Amino acid sequence: QVQLVESGGGLVQPGGSLRLSCAASGSRFSFINMGWYRQGPGKERELAATISGGGTNYADSVKGRFTISRDNAKNTVYLQMNSLKPEDTAVYYCRARTMTNTYWGQGTQVTVSS
Repeated sequence: QVQLVESGGGLVQPGGSLRLSCAASGSRFSFINMGWYRQGPGKERELAATISGGGTNYADSVKGRFTISRDNAKNTVYLQMNSLKPEDTAVYYCRARTMTNTYWGQGTQVTVSS
């Protein structure tokens, strides 16, 4: 059974930083794409950043502030978030895709507030 275990969320002041981690396990197949999505209060879920063999992709709202990376040996994806703003407040979800399936984590809360 595939599991995605997220960690690293929390409360941070505007301008601060957080690093999210997502460890994926249990798949017979390689994860060809991993990434982070987020859902703010009263908003729909949206892409934050993804990473695959073809490179990285970022939402315009996070470009220059967030960096996604991946440790293939550990099947772990990271999201380094710098210069955080109150509008970054959201539940952040890890997503991992194989050739045939898409998996989601339970989500981790990120709150940016003074």
